[in-house]
Amino acid sequence: MNVQQRIELLEKLRNYILSNEAQWEEVKLRASQQNGWFIPEFIELAINNIAVGYLSPEALQKVVVAYQLNEPVAAVKKVGIIMAGNIPLVGFHDLLCCFLAGHQAMVKLSSKDEVLMRHIIQKLGEWAPETGSLIQIGELLKGCDAYIATGSNNTARYFEQYFGKYPHIIRKNRTSAALLDGTETAEQLASLADDVFQYFGLGCRNVTKLYVPKDYDFIPLLEAFKKYASLADHHKFKNNYDYQLAILIINKKFYMTNGNVLLYEDASLFSPISQLNYEFYESKEAVIQSLQNREDLQVLVGTPEFPLGSAQCPGITDFADGVDTLKFLRSI
Repeated sequence: MNVQQRIELLEKLRNYILSNEAQWEEVKLRASQQNGWFIPEFIELAINNIAVGYLSPEALQKVVVAYQLNEPVAAVKKVGIIMAGNIPLVGFHDLLCCFLAGHQAMVKLSSKDEVLMRHIIQKLGEWAPETGSLIQIGELLKGCDAYIATGSNNTARYFEQYFGKYPHIIRKNRTSAALLDGTETAEQLASLADDVFQYFGLGCRNVTKLYVPKDYDFIPLLEAFKKYASLADHHKFKNNYDYQLAILIINKKFYMTNGNVLLYEDASLFSPISQLNYEFYESKEAVIQSLQNREDLQVLVGTPEFPLGSAQCPGITDFADGVDTLKFLRSI
């Protein structure tokens, strides 16, 4: 398949995932039943973000030009892709990049996101049978020429051991933060709520840490966060909230809450589900400088580059860990 044929196939996929076709609706329902974190609202959010950010004609044409995808790779390689499953279709971008780059993909699906990804791969093969040799699903990814693996800090050590001698991208735990100055409008704080609560905060682009000035007024923030008050009715999220609340109470820690999030002063970038850490600052510039070389920071919102509300809207060239996946794939 040449790149134009691939793009035409991806445009067909875009139309399909935006449709209400009965088979697709049934797959989305099964996905939400299999994984309690994949509620229909967040499955639809992931699908729409993929359709707009990755599969729009403008996005696809952008990477064709930028990476000279009209020119075939010197040699087609087999790329093993180990996918995460923390949010719906989180592994799709790696598959997309491999497909556009002109290589073969051998995919190990996450058990947490098996239904949606398997169906999409099967549909591509149904529409274009030659795709069956370009995208395959497997459990053991032996004999590949390169690897892209996403996991935790712990699994990354094993990935390094297994795949270190091959060209590879190995991703570890990452999270995002927000930089506030106290002048944010109610609308901006509502947008920040999206960055915090979409996908229950399980994504690497979810904000888990706030940097706020001294004497910051948290009341408007807590009011804005009531936008996601319904998450408190979700049993998995509520269990996490109750557990974290109990820990704070038992340890006699100061916290603030509106019933669906716990605000707690802590220096850590990472916070548990239902909890949001915060830290006071004296200089915004000092905060930005301190975070510049943090390998575990994905996005800092509240900056000109990433305004509040933009964290969960990545474009096709917003790579998961700052490593250019397409550049890597075109170079192997």
